[in-house]
Amino acid sequence: MSLLTLFITAVGLSMDAFAVSICKGLALKKITLKKACIVGLWFGGFQAFMPLLGYLLGSQFKQAVEAIDHWIAFVLLMMIGVNMIKEALSKGDEKADDSLTMKSMFLLAVATSIDALAVGITYAFLQVDIIPAVSFIGVTTFILSALGVKVGNIFGMKYKSGAELAGGAILILIGSKILLEHLGILTL
Repeated sequence: MSLLTLFITAVGLSMDAFAVSICKGLALKKITLKKACIVGLWFGGFQAFMPLLGYLLGSQFKQAVEAIDHWIAFVLLMMIGVNMIKEALSKGDEKADDSLTMKSMFLLAVATSIDALAVGITYAFLQVDIIPAVSFIGVTTFILSALGVKVGNIFGMKYKSGAELAGGAILILIGSKILLEHLGILTL
């Protein structure tokens, strides 16, 4: 997997966390570097841990599905991307929550990193060097989440759905790229 593809994947995966970070920034009365780092560490940590867990799970049954691994990667990324786009286009109002407690942040971190678990499974099939990949995803998510807190505090909910929409589109494009490369239609 190229560095550019990994970077685009990391940005796409981090868009859920970025969107939730915007909500946190909107709810917080006073933004501090410490609060932004707390949000970034929770989201970045889970965005790194979940693909590692997915990779370990995927490695267990990789050989049984090696002939169709590109289709699995395509379908998983497509489903995640479509779900993110549906969430971005939904009209549901979310209540801004300023809590940075362990319970609150744990639940949000798990909820925003489920898609990363599926990506980790695809990484097992694609034989990605997992430690640098998850480190890159974690750091990217940390930075974007910490920035999201500040963006939310300044701009409010204006960019939340746009971030989710972009993240979904990115994951769909990466899934399509994996499939087309495997089928020999696309060579990059």
